[in-house]
Amino acid sequence: MFSFFKKKFSSSPAPEPVPAPAVASVDLPQAPPEAVVAAVPVAPAPVAAPAQAAVLSAEPVTVSAPAMPVAPIAPVPAPAPEPRRSWIDKLRQGLRKTGSSIAQVFTGTQIDDALYEELEEALLMADTGVKATEYLLTDLKRRVKEAKATDPQAVRGLLVEALAELLKPLEKSLAVGQHSPTVMMVVGVNGAGKTTSIGKLTRHLAEADQKVLLAAADTFRAAAREQLSVWADRTQVQIISQEGGDPASVTFDAVSAGRARGCDVVLADTAGRLPTQLHLMEELKKIKRVITKAQADAPHEVLLVVDGNTGQNALSQVKSFDDALGLTGLIVTKLDGTAKGGVLAAIARERAIPVYFIGVGEKLEDLQTFNAREFAQALLE
Repeated sequence: MFSFFKKKFSSSPAPEPVPAPAVASVDLPQAPPEAVVAAVPVAPAPVAAPAQAAVLSAEPVTVSAPAMPVAPIAPVPAPAPEPRRSWIDKLRQGLRKTGSSIAQVFTGTQIDDALYEELEEALLMADTGVKATEYLLTDLKRRVKEAKATDPQAVRGLLVEALAELLKPLEKSLAVGQHSPTVMMVVGVNGAGKTTSIGKLTRHLAEADQKVLLAAADTFRAAAREQLSVWADRTQVQIISQEGGDPASVTFDAVSAGRARGCDVVLADTAGRLPTQLHLMEELKKIKRVITKAQADAPHEVLLVVDGNTGQNALSQVKSFDDALGLTGLIVTKLDGTAKGGVLAAIARERAIPVYFIGVGEKLEDLQTFNAREFAQALLE
């Protein structure tokens, strides 16, 4: 399993070791460093023989003859890591129900008003929303005019570009390390996959050598504490829980313990809430206030887990939870098999809160960082 944390490489030969930065950023995996291969002279001469490119290993390599100058050649581009390619394939498969209905629009032979009308209907059916649909159609017509496109398939390619540009503001890294500990409060309605997403995120953080402490603040649901405890055992991280305890009290104890134990991250699981349950939303506000009492600058992240299958309802949840708590990021789950994957465009147009992760399955590797272009291509190509 590859890491979500940034690693920077230099293409210069034999680089000096650089200390790791203090702040770790949850981001897309980087491609392995390119190999640097030197030219090998074929006979003693003042000039080196022509260089030949070859990828020998992931580490810089220099081949030279005794007492002869060595001239390094340009690095050879390395292919994308296999795990990421597998993820993109799975994302494309998961979004097929949404993308196929849009793709059918481009099977004709003409670019006319009928094509745009069909596209508008397909985007609305994919829960892109009225505002995002109008924006995409206007932007697409401009791109078609500028490119002088005449083939409907070329129009689909321009739609990929328009969608990727619209989604770009949602693409942001989840940073840890700026605070000690980084406190994350995770919220969402019942059934969105909140506790499971916390478990997967914990696993990725633990594999990146982050010391994580879980707070089982969902004390209302009978199985929530046990479910989180299972994830704590799997990932070998510590957990603070109280049977039938007050959610705010559990969270306060967890943040205090995280500071005392030198943890990097404290993740607080909270009870599922419907935005219409005002008295329960007030409980979430209380938890947030108590976290601030335990650590003045916390919580540093307020993450909402939303079910991608709920379409426009997901957008309503984003607005309601953001108004109540001030969201800093989203985790969009269950995008596999949904015909409503266009909701991310609606979120980008109406409430552009960063999407840190998206999920298309139940396995650990099925929760990955969000990339706007990857998503647009998987949806439309």
